[in-house]
Amino acid sequence: MPPAQARPDTARADTGRVEAGPEEAGGQEAAASWRALGTQVRLVVTDSRCLAEARSMLSEDLAAVDEACSRFRADSEICGLRGGHAQQVSPLLAEAIAVALRAAELTDGDVDPTVGAAMSALGYDRDFETMPRTGPPLPAMAGAVTVRTVPGWREVRLDGRTLTMPEGVRLDLGATAKAWAADRSAARIAPRVGCGVLVSLGGDIAVAGPAPDEGWRIRVQDVTGSPDDPPDGPYALVAIRDGGLATSSTAARRWQRGGDVLHHILDPRTGLPAEPVWRTVSVAAGTCADANAASTAAVIRGRRALGWLARLGLPARLVDATGVVFTVAGWPQDQQDSRDAQDPRDAQDPRDAQDPRDAQSEQAQK
Repeated sequence: MPPAQARPDTARADTGRVEAGPEEAGGQEAAASWRALGTQVRLVVTDSRCLAEARSMLSEDLAAVDEACSRFRADSEICGLRGGHAQQVSPLLAEAIAVALRAAELTDGDVDPTVGAAMSALGYDRDFETMPRTGPPLPAMAGAVTVRTVPGWREVRLDGRTLTMPEGVRLDLGATAKAWAADRSAARIAPRVGCGVLVSLGGDIAVAGPAPDEGWRIRVQDVTGSPDDPPDGPYALVAIRDGGLATSSTAARRWQRGGDVLHHILDPRTGLPAEPVWRTVSVAAGTCADANAASTAAVIRGRRALGWLARLGLPARLVDATGVVFTVAGWPQDQQDSRDAQDPRDAQDPRDAQDPRDAQSEQAQK
């Protein structure tokens, strides 16, 4: 997972909501927002004249990804897969599965695409917006969901477009598909429209093409909101020129069954939600898919994630359940309010920062 540059900057944009900035050569930055794939979509281009075409291409891309990869659509290609024999899949689904299997390999199985049945057993069996937030106790919490429900990614074989997996396996690409889709669309759109492009899918951010002078500026914090709103509590201002940035959270998609509060990041070793050691983990990497794999694995690894991310040299910000903020591998320190923002010309290159083996922490004001 090669690291991307992350540095402090002054413009503000909550993860997943990136604010259009100043004029660039040949045009002015422009942005559009809408919903797709069950999440908020944010598209920013460095030349407003390219926005309409870029939006059309992104909408087309996301519709194709939804049709291939959604486990909430009965007519999706992934829902039609059956284990126990070899089967041909479309080039798009094959690419999505390959990315998921790569993430599993890079994270030693922490990010596992075979958690589909376990996820459904916990009640996450439909689009999150339509899920009841409370309900009766689940049999899963009484022990019905075990490691037997998660067959393991090594049981899935993909040879070109030929997929083989055990009978009964249900794939869930939710941990990787949005980040991969952001990478794929940004890389496809930028050369076509001829300007810089940022694609954010629910906080999974990928950039391609020429970046703005000060880089793509992103505000990272624990609460979501409009980029026009002032920061709410401590936040980090970062800028990336290539690659991607992703945030994984145990607080965003939560629901309750009986007395159990559940979230959507499962530990494949237990088939249950990972212990909520971290409230959020944000990572910058060479691609959004790699950043997302690392941030998701960090949630599952708990405190061990600090050393793991530092050894990989991936700039990261981790906020624990009590609000303590940890940064590793050159991630910039948090600002406490908008008056603390630094001049973008003083932006820090993480490669010149502290030894990545050192983790820093500060108390967040909740």
